[in-house]
Amino acid sequence: MTTTSGINYSFGLWTVGWAAQDQFGAATRPVLDPARAVRKLAELGAWGFTFHDDDVVPFGSDAATRDRLLGEVRTAAEETGLTIEMVTTNLFSHPVFKDGGLTSNDRSVRRFALRKVLRNVDLTAELGAKTFVMWGGREGSEYDGAKDLHAALERYKEGVDLVASYIKAKGYDVKIALEPKPNEPRGDIFLPTVGHALGFIAELEHGDIVGLNPETGHEQMAGLNYTHGLAQALWSGKLFHIDLNGQRSIKFDQDLVFGHGDLLSAFFTVDLVENGFPGSPDAPRYTGPRHFDYKPSRTETDAGVWDSAKANMEMYDMLAAKAAAYRADPEVQEAFRTAGIFELATPTLAEGESVTELLLDTASFEDFDADAAAERDFGFVRLNQLALRHLVGS
Repeated sequence: MTTTSGINYSFGLWTVGWAAQDQFGAATRPVLDPARAVRKLAELGAWGFTFHDDDVVPFGSDAATRDRLLGEVRTAAEETGLTIEMVTTNLFSHPVFKDGGLTSNDRSVRRFALRKVLRNVDLTAELGAKTFVMWGGREGSEYDGAKDLHAALERYKEGVDLVASYIKAKGYDVKIALEPKPNEPRGDIFLPTVGHALGFIAELEHGDIVGLNPETGHEQMAGLNYTHGLAQALWSGKLFHIDLNGQRSIKFDQDLVFGHGDLLSAFFTVDLVENGFPGSPDAPRYTGPRHFDYKPSRTETDAGVWDSAKANMEMYDMLAAKAAAYRADPEVQEAFRTAGIFELATPTLAEGESVTELLLDTASFEDFDADAAAERDFGFVRLNQLALRHLVGS
């Protein structure tokens, strides 16, 4: 099932299922049965859902309880037609993970964490999900002297490579997506941004099946541009999954409804995801689900939970329609040309041109009129105003 827009929307069960307990206050909503959450999401028009192991099966449950609870969610998915598109493992809630899972200073904890992860890799494949997300929420520190940072990165590499090699050995059609975040709950989390994670993946033995799951708020918490992060992940061939939500500036992870934070940034995120790069039609495109990782406000009761879930899809639908109109606008296309958007896609060196030939080209330097070139008006402000006309104009 999809919304009328035909876009595949997915939700984490931990989103609508958040009972709204935080470190300053008790829960304001009762625990939500995961199977009910699946059925309600289907009613709203969602296409799929995702979950952490502990979202469905309480930590430490016996095998019979695990099978029963997973069976209930699986039945709900089958009856509603919702796709289980991603599974992940909680290595952050239980006190045993207070110093991390794969990078804990305690070797026995690292071994326990790997067993927990591998168990859920098997579950991912069993359920037919294609993506296994790894968010290292506790992989970090509060104190610089608390970790041998070289050893921590080695252990992180060891853990991710072990999981990737296990996937290959089992022949599973599953890819790993790392989820960067700069801080919270740890003071400093390893792999804090898209760039850090890409650098880490480049060092892996099995990095070919490891990519990224960037989240709107996580990049913006670091003062970075989420759309730029998505673009670099696409450029690197590593955008395996996305997490969408709302964030208002550099503060705690707000997990607002998508578009309820930086609206203009959300517009350009949707424009990139739905329409691709404007001057590079052959560049990689994101083809996965539009996944929401948000939290209904603590002020909301049960009705507000589902209103907020619906709001995510409604916001994305509206922004997708506006982005399509923006791209189709002849005035915008003309502004693209004025701004040099299409010119940027032309290689700086001519086809087959060597460095030697560039050095011999006097037009490129000796005879280049820098003062005249500096007179060019790129029209970036006008281009941005055209985007805003489509976004908020009447």
